[in-house]
Amino acid sequence: MRNEQLLLKSLFSLASMVEARDPYTGGHLWRVSQLSRLMAQAGGLAPAEVARVMVGGFLHDLGKIAVPDAILNKPDRLTEQEYAVIKTHPSVGHRLLSDHPLAALALHAVTAHHERPDGAGYPHRLSGTDIPLDARIVGVADAFDAMTSTRPYRRGMSIDQALGIVAECLGSQFDSHWGKLLITLGQQGVLDHIVGYSEPSIPLQDCPACGPIVVIHRHQVDSSLVYCRHCGGELKLLRSDGQIKLMPTGAFGDAAALQPAVEHEILDELVGLARTCLASDTTIASQSV
Repeated sequence: MRNEQLLLKSLFSLASMVEARDPYTGGHLWRVSQLSRLMAQAGGLAPAEVARVMVGGFLHDLGKIAVPDAILNKPDRLTEQEYAVIKTHPSVGHRLLSDHPLAALALHAVTAHHERPDGAGYPHRLSGTDIPLDARIVGVADAFDAMTSTRPYRRGMSIDQALGIVAECLGSQFDSHWGKLLITLGQQGVLDHIVGYSEPSIPLQDCPACGPIVVIHRHQVDSSLVYCRHCGGELKLLRSDGQIKLMPTGAFGDAAALQPAVEHEILDELVGLARTCLASDTTIASQSV
């Protein structure tokens, strides 16, 4: 069991490094994993299935390792050719995972999270319940987080606005069953502690100089120095009465300060939550909920 936990953490670490390439997507993997977990729980899946869906949510974008930085970080909408490159990431993720000992935990979520019920998705234009269960859940969570997150070309939407779009696209872009569950959870306020956060109780911050997301971690205490990985600016972290503020120092980080770091504490927590699927048969479920 210990070896399986280490293998899973290595996958989580790799996914974290892939995410760190894009300063606008800080915390995306954690949010998608938690949204997927909440939806799976609300849908009555068994604990091992809930854990597997959560793992798939965190690993779903592994294939973006092959997307060039110029496309991944483009501060404008993508051209048709650039979008075609982005659309290769599920297939790349499949190749990365296919021979891994824990591939069954995430392969469907990685490969099929951009498929759509109406068959207009990618990479295989699957439709309806031909789309694996895990991918149907993660696909809804991924799109919802994308809508509620700030991107180079737009600010993030409100929860209500994003839920409205999900409601309009049920049965076409989003699985009706899981999309309705997300809407219900959102209307109940169950998602409020996830949207706009990078880990529990840590809200995302804007860089005062350039705007992109600065991710703060729980181990960073008052007066810690943090760095924007977009502009390189040095910022002093100010914590007061549960609030977080960033104060520019006027300095810039060196190469060591700007390199991404693996946040072992949160990854260990995710591995702990995933123990039920590691302890059970890891064969991907074929049920169609």
